[in-house]
Amino acid sequence: MQKIKSFLVKGCSISVLSLLGMCAFAQTPAQIETAKETEVPVPQIEMNAPWLFYTIPSWIDASPTLFPPQSDESIVLPAESTENNSWVDHQQKNIRTWADKSATKINNWFGETDPNEPATATLRILIDNEWNKHDNFEIKPRIRGKIKLPTLERKLSVVFGDDSLDNELDNNVGITNENPVGSSDKNLDSKQTRQDNGSLALRWSDLSKRLPFETDFDLGIRSGDDIYARLKASKDWALENDFAFYAEQIFRYGIDSKNYLRTNLELTHARPNHPILSNQFNLTYADSQEDDVTWGNFLFRKHQFFHGNAFSYGLYTNGFYNNHDLRLNSYGPFVSWRQPFLRDWFFIQGDLNYLNDHRNNRSHFIGALVRLEALF
Repeated sequence: MQKIKSFLVKGCSISVLSLLGMCAFAQTPAQIETAKETEVPVPQIEMNAPWLFYTIPSWIDASPTLFPPQSDESIVLPAESTENNSWVDHQQKNIRTWADKSATKINNWFGETDPNEPATATLRILIDNEWNKHDNFEIKPRIRGKIKLPTLERKLSVVFGDDSLDNELDNNVGITNENPVGSSDKNLDSKQTRQDNGSLALRWSDLSKRLPFETDFDLGIRSGDDIYARLKASKDWALENDFAFYAEQIFRYGIDSKNYLRTNLELTHARPNHPILSNQFNLTYADSQEDDVTWGNFLFRKHQFFHGNAFSYGLYTNGFYNNHDLRLNSYGPFVSWRQPFLRDWFFIQGDLNYLNDHRNNRSHFIGALVRLEALF
């Protein structure tokens, strides 16, 4: 009973605050229909904070820079132009075709299909490599796939692989992984890798048009035998002076993993043809983790020098709340570079950071991460 009370106080309060913020902009069904008819644009929220929304961005934009201007020009050929150039290209095409055919076959099970709205499948294969002088070198293969089934009335899809990737923001700036660390005596822990990538679930999207936010509901199994249900609610708001705010709330309950609650918040200033200024914050409560609550924050500037590129730099902090003790555990600068390499479906990302770790009595040290990612 004490544990349940603790969860309600610490965990649900996070969810309630986030969802109340979303519901503050809720509309009645009549208002929704009126908005559709009149094609009302994204609502602009008036903010009385000129110093925050005008002065800081103007200072940053006016500061001198050595970086080239923003660009969306592609530096690699599209997949359609290279799919028959080599054995690797041919295999990428075969996997992509096989995935779409499998999606179509599954979609046919549920009724008559619409040729104008075919079933589709997407697949991400990642290899994350991490090194620092304390933990040495670790490799984490990760996979995440999604099969959309438009035949069903509800937006139903099948998702599989590492479900922790869906707990991150879609545009998460850094290479992160909330899965447990593998065995310390192995660079690649095969057993942990199988558990991390062993999720399979059915996903219902947009449960109701009357809700003022987007929703996903998953029902499936993860880590071998952990049957779970997961609900995600998200919404974004347009603010003044090219600012935008995005919030998402995730709640999952598993038979083995029990309660998991995560809040993701992002405040972004994105002026056309200018680098992005952004802050990404996350807060996590989980019965399976050591601390009551953990949090992390990226404050950064992001440039795009060509299509698919992201050059980011800023400050990272993280901490925890445990036994009535709130701590800042790590802080330091980071820099990240991501780009397509040779093909538009293959990406390389490299992160370099200089962080400390108070809990383990580690002063600031260099850490490096490299991600290889193939899209199908």
